[in-house]
Parts: sequence; C-alpha cells; structure tokens
Amino acid sequence: MSANVDDPLFLGLDLSTQGLKAVLIDEDGALVHESAVHFDRDLPSYGTVNGAIRGPGPGEVTSPVRMWLDAYDLLMDRMRSADVDFSRVLGISGDGQQHGSVYWSSEAEHLLSTLDPERPLGKQLSPAAFSIQRAPIWQDSSTTRECRELEAAIGGAQALADLTGSRAYERFTGTQIAKIRRTDPDTYRETARISLVSSFMPSLFLGSIAPIEVSDASGMNLMNVLTCEWDDRLLEAAGGPELRAKIGPEPAPGGTFLGKISPYWVQRWGFNPDCSIAPFTGDNPATVIALSTPGDAILSLGTSTTFLLSIPPAETAPKRFTTSHLLSHPTTPDAHIAMLCYKNGALAREQVRDQYANGHWTRFNELFESRPVGNDGYMGFYFPLPEIIPPSVQGNFFFSTSPSSSPPAVVTIPESNMPADAHPRAILESQFLSIRSRITAILPPDAPPLQRLVLSGGSCANAVIQQAAADVFGMRVFVAGKEGAAEGGAQLARYAWWRAQNGGGGTFEEMRAMDGLGDGERRRCVAEPKWDRERVYAGLVETYRACEDAVVQACATRV
Repeated sequence: MSANVDDPLFLGLDLSTQGLKAVLIDEDGALVHESAVHFDRDLPSYGTVNGAIRGPGPGEVTSPVRMWLDAYDLLMDRMRSADVDFSRVLGISGDGQQHGSVYWSSEAEHLLSTLDPERPLGKQLSPAAFSIQRAPIWQDSSTTRECRELEAAIGGAQALADLTGSRAYERFTGTQIAKIRRTDPDTYRETARISLVSSFMPSLFLGSIAPIEVSDASGMNLMNVLTCEWDDRLLEAAGGPELRAKIGPEPAPGGTFLGKISPYWVQRWGFNPDCSIAPFTGDNPATVIALSTPGDAILSLGTSTTFLLSIPPAETAPKRFTTSHLLSHPTTPDAHIAMLCYKNGALAREQVRDQYANGHWTRFNELFESRPVGNDGYMGFYFPLPEIIPPSVQGNFFFSTSPSSSPPAVVTIPESNMPADAHPRAILESQFLSIRSRITAILPPDAPPLQRLVLSGGSCANAVIQQAAADVFGMRVFVAGKEGAAEGGAQLARYAWWRAQNGGGGTFEEMRAMDGLGDGERRRCVAEPKWDRERVYAGLVETYRACEDAVVQACATRV
C-alpha cells in the first residue's frame, strides 16, 4: 500500500480537558467524519470530574495519562465501527490542551518503538513508560512560588513577558516543571523526557517521543518567542542543567512532517504505512488555524471572553505585556498570535441583562440601540468575578466622562447617577474598548491593517453584538461555523502533505485559497463597520484607559 491514494483523508485529533475528538477532512478541506470520547461518561473508572482530578495538594489539578491512552483505543474503535477507511489517511496532526505536561521514563522510547499490535496502548505503556502517572493540566494553580522565582531569575514579570511572550503563570509548563523538581527530586531525576500534551499525542503515532511544536512551546515560559528557540537561562531556572536534555530538540515548526506512522497503527488499525505525522499544536493555535489567517482576529464570546489576533510578519516585533500572551504562529514563520483572556464575559453581560433589561436579550438590544454611540459620556465596568485584565479588579464602577478634553475628564459616579437605560451599551462598549485599547498597543506600527473579526461562542448570534463589534473594532464581522480545534489539527496535517506535494514550498493561505469552497462560502459576513461610529470609538480609547486606571487604583486602595 502506498501514498498513491486517489481520495486522501487527513486526521485531526483534539485532546481537550473533557474528551478526545477526531475529525477527518478531504483533500479540499471539507469535513467528512467526526467521532469523540467523553472522559467522564465513557471512561468513568478514572473518577474524573470534567476530565480532571483535583488535589491532593491545594490548587493541584491533574488528568490520568492512562485515561488518555484508553481514549485513543476507544476512539479508533468507534471510527472503525463507523466504517472509516484508515488506509486513506495520509496525514495526521492535532492539538492538545495547552500547558499540560507528560513525564516519560527511561523505558518510554523502547516501549513506544516495540508496541504489540495485538494489545491496546494503555496496557503496554502504563505505568512503565511514565515517571508521573497523572499529568498536571492547565487548571493547576499550585505553582505561585515557582512563578515568582522564575520572574526574579529573569529580572521581573515584564522582562519574562518580553522574552517568552507572557509573564509567569501558574498553569504554564515551566513553573510546573520547577515545582516537580523542588518537591519530588527523585521523580524528576528519573524523568527522561518531558512532553506537552500536544507532543505526547504524535509520539504515540510515531513510536518515538516527538519534539514540542513551536506555537505550543510559547505557553511554557521556556522559549524565546521571537527566535523560537529554548532559552538556556529559563531552562536552568526552571529545571536545572539537565532540563535541556529532558525537553528535547528545538521546537518544531508547522507545515512539516516528523516521520511516518509506526507499524503498530498499520497492523492494528489498517493505517496506510505512508501516512505521515505532522507536529501537533495547542488548542488555541489550532482554533486560529481553523477559523482565521494572519490579519484576522477571533473573538470568543463565551462564559469568559478570549480574543485571538493573528499578526502577520512585520519589520517590528509585536509588543509584549504582562496582561496578554504572545505566541508564535503554527504555520507562518515570523507571524504571531496575540491572546487576551477575560474572566468576566457572558456572566457579566447576563447580569446586566437580568438587572436592567428584565432578563430578556430583546430588551437588552433595544436599550443598547436607544443610546447614542459613546453613551453620552457614561462608562460602566462590570466585574462580578476577580478579573484577569486588568488583574484582580472586582465590582462595578461607573464614570461620567468628557472625551473631548485633553486629557479626558473622568469623574467617578455612584451607580444611582448612571441612567438605568445606559447599562447595556456601557457593558458592551467597555468590554470591547478594553480589547481595542490593547490591540493598538500590541500591533507593530508597520503591521498591515486587520481584515476580519470572526465571532464564536454563545453570544455570537446576537445581531446587536455583531454590529457593536464591527463598529468598535473597525472590522468586517463573520460568525464561525462548527469549525474547532480538531479541524485546525486536520488542516495542519493537510498543509504538511500539501507542502510535501509542492516540493516543500507554499503558504497555508495559498493552500486555503485553492480549496473548493471560497472563504465567503465557509462563513458569511454578518456586519460591516459604520465608519462614523468607528471614529467615535477611536476617540474613546484614551478615555477608556483613564477610567480603567481609576478602577485599578480604586481596587488597590481596598487591599
């Protein structure tokens, strides 16, 4: 059997917190199959809640690695039961939940390379292939001490953000490694290699431990985000001189193949022996791949709010901040992804809806549209939960402003002085202006203008929110379809195959432009910016910043 397949398929896997999902796409990028395993429901013997186990220590959150192995077997069985022809699959890639880490033993390489096709993965690899049986995942918050130590070793939070794209975070892999080294030195010594979830996944297909991929490596606080190479100072600070060997080779770029699929998968499941394995990335970069190209932004309007901005290559590097993340791009050298994460998203909007719009979105929309753009100078900030951006603020704050003065005049007012019908517009404008004010700071001055904003999440169908986003950001707004991280992974596999077919050349955007469906057919434009409104919002950025500064100061005085 060879790679001369008339109708090839490409497999994308998404190992999220709660499950393992597979999608198959064809040569034109069209979705042809989906299967999934839900950890709590399908593998209940592991005792996970939403895919994770809390404890035993404060803030510790892990997932059993054996559960992930069992999920692989169960997923393959379900795909075969659905008559998937694995011999048509010529490329595999995917994504894993970011920051999570897997710790391999000295026996791992031998066990991976000698898998018996008559037996499932879990029975052959667990526990012997792993020095730690439960992988720390992104929900873990037990490494505050290590965060401060890592920042101190580099010269502070901003210095670490300048180097790696982010300040130290408890969930990031570098501090997780540092904690294991401090609290369990024997196990750390016995660990031969360390993978991210995203590099653990292709290791199973390759029959050897895969390198970490460049975009997901950005979430470790260990890689220089501009050179895309491991930084020796960070490796030393987090894991000592031995960490360079444990972490493996320099991060692997997307659009390449790591090697052919191992005989285990050919003999057990019928995969094509010429099927190639591409690097797997993190879930956020994979979502960017599925939904956008450099010059686009994604705004996820779920329980929390996440803004992902694909920044094309430019002469000047994007600025790095302690309140945002900068990641290397998974397909485009010298491009980046900026990420802003807010805790108070839909929760805050729903509280305003319930309190001021009789609990109905129709009334919320009517009140929003009844107020002028800029809300007659009123601004409101709504933080029912401690916020991430700006950090640690909580509560409601209201202001009367005069944006035309220089500097903008900002007066704190009690909630009783805020017109009751002003709250729906106030929350949308403040949430979106927070993002716009940071886009301006992050983007290099010579960056080309942003092209499109893709909305996803529960609030993306609201036409008023769609138009508000178009007006505040000055971008055409599109609504995401069903594309998700798993499809992004499949597209990464297809891209590596497509480049190999073209002698190793070509960009991801060129491949997508050749697809059978044009981008306009994949998703539709739902709102165009009204430029008179955009000019008002451009003039409100400084006013917004002044109000936000006042909120930060007010919260600081409470402590």
